[in-house]
Amino acid sequence: MENRSDRFGSGFIAGAVFGSIVGAFTAVFLTNKLAELEAGPPNRSPSGGRLPLGMNDEIAMESARQGLEAKIAQLNDAVDDLQQRLSTVSESSNL
Repeated sequence: MENRSDRFGSGFIAGAVFGSIVGAFTAVFLTNKLAELEAGPPNRSPSGGRLPLGMNDEIAMESARQGLEAKIAQLNDAVDDLQQRLSTVSESSNL
């Protein structure tokens, strides 16, 4: 019976040490993640890259707006092209 209590004590101490190490790493990881969340999302350019550090929010918003306008113009061109193709196909099928 004495052998079981020795194994229990050893296992208890090993589990406590292992749990402490895992807990310490988890705390550091969560602290870093919370600090990143509190800092806010990183500024990104419309192309997906990071903006230079000296740009303020107004310039970043203008850059994002211009990027979105360019994408909207591309979509409009694609829609116009599709409408033209569909009208050509429907005219040829009516003949």
